Amino acid sequence: MSRITSHVLDTSLGRPAAGVSVTLSAQGKDGSWKELGRGVTDADGRAKDLLPEGSELTVGTYRLTFDTAAYFRACQTDAFFPGVEVVFLVGDVKQRYHIPLLLSPFGYSTYRGS
Repeated sequence: MSRITSHVLDTSLGRPAAGVSVTLSAQGKDGSWKELGRGVTDADGRAKDLLPEGSELTVGTYRLTFDTAAYFRACQTDAFFPGVEVVFLVGDVKQRYHIPLLLSPFGYSTYRGS
């Protein structure tokens, strides 16, 4: 399992959001973003392998980008936010960073999980 993971829950349906594409990026010193990995949430709404095996986690700013438009299209639901970007800091490379996303067609929230 990667040191950066996510769990997406569709609060409008009360179940995990399966099939959500997630991209992990890191911000460079010049402010540009570099894609590090991609994943798709499983049947339990979890993305466990965002940081490819063998990749080293470094101190810095990271971003998870969730393709919510495709997810809601697949659910045949109109939604307001076509994508969600969650930017967070990694300060201790020995820790695990779990970023849950609580999602509905017209809102979302996130937090640092465990």
